Amino acid sequence: MKTLLTFSKKSKIPRLLGSSLAFGFFSLTAFAQEVQKDSTKTKDYKLEEVLVQSVRATAQAPVTFSNISKQQLAPRNLGQDIPVLLNYLPSVVTTTDAGNGIGYTSMRVRGADATRVNVTLNGIPFNDSESQGSFWVNMPDFASSVENIQLQRGVGTSTNGAGAFGASLNLLTDAFQQQSSGEISNSFGSFNSRKHTVKFSTGLMNNKVEIAGRLSNIASDGYIDRASSNLKSYFLQATYVGNTTLIKAITFGGKEKTYQAWNGIDTATLQSNRRFNTSGMYTDANGSVKFYDNETDNYEQNHYQLHWNEKLSSNWTTNLAAHYTVGQGYYENYQDDAKFSKYGLQPVNIDGVVVTKGDLVTRKWLVNDFYGTTFSANYKNDDLDVMVGGAWNRYEGDHFGEVIWASYSGNVQPDDRYYNDNATKTDFNVYSKATYKVAEKWSLFGDLQYRKVNYKADGVLADPVNDTFNFFNPKAGITYSLNIKNNIYFSYGRANKEPRRDDYENGSAKPEQLNDFELGWRFNTGKHAININGYYMRYKDQLVLTGALNDVGAPVYTNSGDSYRLGLEIDATISLTDNFVLRPNIAVSDNKNIDFFNETEAGVQKLGNTQIAFSPNFIGTNQLLYNYKNWHAMLATKFVGKQYMDNLEASNSKLNGYSTTDVNVSYEFRLKSIFKAIVLTGLVNNVFDQEYVSNGYMYGDPYYYPQAGINFLVGATFKF
Repeated sequence: MKTLLTFSKKSKIPRLLGSSLAFGFFSLTAFAQEVQKDSTKTKDYKLEEVLVQSVRATAQAPVTFSNISKQQLAPRNLGQDIPVLLNYLPSVVTTTDAGNGIGYTSMRVRGADATRVNVTLNGIPFNDSESQGSFWVNMPDFASSVENIQLQRGVGTSTNGAGAFGASLNLLTDAFQQQSSGEISNSFGSFNSRKHTVKFSTGLMNNKVEIAGRLSNIASDGYIDRASSNLKSYFLQATYVGNTTLIKAITFGGKEKTYQAWNGIDTATLQSNRRFNTSGMYTDANGSVKFYDNETDNYEQNHYQLHWNEKLSSNWTTNLAAHYTVGQGYYENYQDDAKFSKYGLQPVNIDGVVVTKGDLVTRKWLVNDFYGTTFSANYKNDDLDVMVGGAWNRYEGDHFGEVIWASYSGNVQPDDRYYNDNATKTDFNVYSKATYKVAEKWSLFGDLQYRKVNYKADGVLADPVNDTFNFFNPKAGITYSLNIKNNIYFSYGRANKEPRRDDYENGSAKPEQLNDFELGWRFNTGKHAININGYYMRYKDQLVLTGALNDVGAPVYTNSGDSYRLGLEIDATISLTDNFVLRPNIAVSDNKNIDFFNETEAGVQKLGNTQIAFSPNFIGTNQLLYNYKNWHAMLATKFVGKQYMDNLEASNSKLNGYSTTDVNVSYEFRLKSIFKAIVLTGLVNNVFDQEYVSNGYMYGDPYYYPQAGINFLVGATFKF
């Protein structure tokens, strides 16, 4: 597993919040019977957007962003995870351990990995507090419960959670529905992949309350040997809608079991057997190579959210949210010929011979809770849009390891732990941001945020950690609207970021700072749209990937001193005819460490300016879309330029550029009998069967994560 997640075996806080949220589903239904009946108007739907107002950008904001709707996600939503579904957005590179987009998946934006992409769900932070990564494997099929997604590149406008050092990704879950509905979806494809989803909505009962939900199961054998996934998830929400009130109680979660596939393969194996997986490999007593059948990652995570949005007047709205995430999990490893002392075991005397090594099976656990609140008030008139708000969040986590089996079983005692660490993290922020129309064509944007972070851990180093960081993050920008179709913007934003748990372990525990400058032009006629954005991101003490992994498969970072990313992004939507639409985008960038030093056994080596690892200089995509009556089709191609897996520009650390092409087709039968509609969908990935590698690492020698050749998914959705 790349990094341990936010989980808990036994909550350390009362279960009152979780119980209250569950009770909310029933109390909202009862409340609907008592209130006076009134009509649901368009303004009620606008209240949905208040959930993400604190982290979303609008068309007038001086930042660059992309919006993806539920309708755009649907044709590709056949089991692959959210990073893969966002693969065609500007400056995005995706990868998957299993090679086929199911299981552990991740994305980089402008070369920044998951620990630098701020993710929020309905405005609630999703990034793991300690590792700062986002693990979509814990929320399989979450795309089926998403109303829309916004990806902001750069510092952006997000105010909750960790600082955005490459991008912000925020997701708004399903809006309430006026009418009752249901869906049954099934899809099947290559590598024995399959997805089964059931959704329902009661519609607004008494014009006041809706209850909606989803159950999903995804499974796949994976492209890589034994890289199997068995993923289960649910989503349930109750919504109360008043003339000026929107209250949502939401719970969702997932349970995953994946066979580990994060070891990668070396160069020789890539050429001879690119699907080979070393995970679980050991040699038995007869000298035969075998594979442990439970070399797996096992996690369960449940989220609870309660949102109360109120429209106080035509100018004022407020939002208050409480959240709680609880989970537990472990990953299991077979240790071949391991030293007993490393795992707290005593030597064994066998017929007078002292044995200090043997085979073991270990489980590394993380037991965590994450809870808190977010709040905001918004005033808006024709010229001024002001929001003040903040958030308080706390994380509590226990890390411990157990030996569950040993070749000399007398060494193992029940409940023995060979390490036991505890960590807590408190994150508080307050902010005020405003957009002011100073003249007919000019508007100013400003955002001031104060954030305080305290992190305590007793097992990261020999000495306990107790660090407090105080960050001030200002943002400012200006937008000039030439006319209704054109605007030009410029912005500056600062972000500060605290170290991760692994950074303390690796001795790189400095906070990082980013100064981000963005200059762009937006043109939109309704039929055609073009966005051009230039950026300069200057980092101080940026933690960049060394290309290596630590002993649990997590990437190792090092402070690079000064570094920068300079780039140009262009994306467009061009309506060729009434039925054909072209959506190209390109990203050209220069990503450099300035005066980079490398410590070797021979001394310190000055390398000058070097490329930042995993930062290709060119990314380009093109989508040709066809829509005619009930038909939808897409032909999409993506090209990713060469990139390095370390910061030394070593020749053997280079990943070659690659291109892939996908074809996606769907047809909707609109019926009047049992079902409202039946939608048939087909997706062929990598139609030209390219052999490519999208990710890897350096551990002395290079190791690679090969991706699947041509593969397919087909599905049917029954709507009623």
